[in-house]
Amino acid sequence: MTQFTHVNSAGQAHMVDVSAKQETLREARAVAYIKVNEQTMSMLLSGQHHKGDVFATARIAGIQAAKRTWELIPLCHPLLLTKVEINLTAIAETLTIRVESYCRLSGKTGVEMEALVAASTAALTIYDMCKAVQKDIVIESIKLLEKSGGKSADYKVSE
Repeated sequence: MTQFTHVNSAGQAHMVDVSAKQETLREARAVAYIKVNEQTMSMLLSGQHHKGDVFATARIAGIQAAKRTWELIPLCHPLLLTKVEINLTAIAETLTIRVESYCRLSGKTGVEMEALVAASTAALTIYDMCKAVQKDIVIESIKLLEKSGGKSADYKVSE
């Protein structure tokens, strides 16, 4: 059975000591999907939203969130991210917005949580900016797409 690394021998939560780990290039991608109605999608695509450029704001929010993950998620290490990217794609046919995050660094611990927090926060920002227009927006399927680096095996899923 696999042991949880954030629980010590006494069963107490603790921060994992990564000081002995090798520094490696570490990357992760995560995705979130947002379902909106036709009116919201139209406003986003036309740039006519009364709060301004929703996608630009969401992109900045996702980047900021990745950099502050260690303050939001207990036991996460503060990381010196070298790259955070947020890509937003409006899929008009399905009234869906795809939010993909990418995080990268050279370090001793992975960036999966940073990628997940970035995608989630960008999606929440879109929700926040559009909730006056549409109350029933749904954020769904937030997940890790891939991660590489470190001692554990690389991970990749298809959407």
